[in-house]
Amino acid sequence: DGPDGRHLPPDSVLVLTVKSQDTAGALAAWVDAPVDGGGTAGERLPLFTAQNGVVNEPAALRLFARVHGVCVWLPATHLEPGVVVANGHPHPGVLHVGRYPSGSDDTDRAVAADLTAAGFVAPVRPDVMRWKYGKLLGNLGNGLQALFGRDIPTELTGRVRVEGEAVLAAAGIAHTSQAEEAAERGDLVQHRPVGGEQRSGGSTWQSLARGAGSDETDHLDGVLVLLGRLHGVPTPVNAAVQQAVRRAVRERIPAGEFPPAELEKMLG
Repeated sequence: DGPDGRHLPPDSVLVLTVKSQDTAGALAAWVDAPVDGGGTAGERLPLFTAQNGVVNEPAALRLFARVHGVCVWLPATHLEPGVVVANGHPHPGVLHVGRYPSGSDDTDRAVAADLTAAGFVAPVRPDVMRWKYGKLLGNLGNGLQALFGRDIPTELTGRVRVEGEAVLAAAGIAHTSQAEEAAERGDLVQHRPVGGEQRSGGSTWQSLARGAGSDETDHLDGVLVLLGRLHGVPTPVNAAVQQAVRRAVRERIPAGEFPPAELEKMLG
């Protein structure tokens, strides 16, 4: 849960896996951890951001000199302490790795080799952030799923992505396409039932289902809302999803049970 005061070996690799709203606390806890031979974790050790969204890498680079992005395609379920259900098959997930802001190095290749040996698909990407922005567009549906479960109005799923694509185009930010991602994934990671049960929902749905008291929507949809405001692109649906998910967390509305009429009011 954090450094224990002992010096870290100089060949340590830190992997950040918390949701984006907890990134600042995790970075603060580890940045000044001492390393054998002198210096601190922030000065000497590589940090891999195995997280959804695109806000964690710049936050990490403010404190850590060596930051590596990880684009996570990994269908898993975590609803009770100590239990993680891996729904991916025949591989548990695809983890694209590369230096931030761009490039790749021997550390990427070494980590990718370890992940491959552990059963993952782990391509090294010199443009890992292009893949992470593509994943971000897909994650814009997370908030809707958290609100409505499997009964998401189809037009809303389309609208959050259309807004996102328009914003990234206006900002000049490159991203992978759905076709490119599907071709890359192929049959490598398919969803399978575990214990007779299908995966119930993604990471934001799981936060609401656990009653975690926080969520990542402001760091997913919120990024597109921010960029939209900076570049003059309206993002009403993503902004409404942000507001609705915050309300669901605040009022302890169970995952999938947000009243659709309330979101319609927010959309005017």
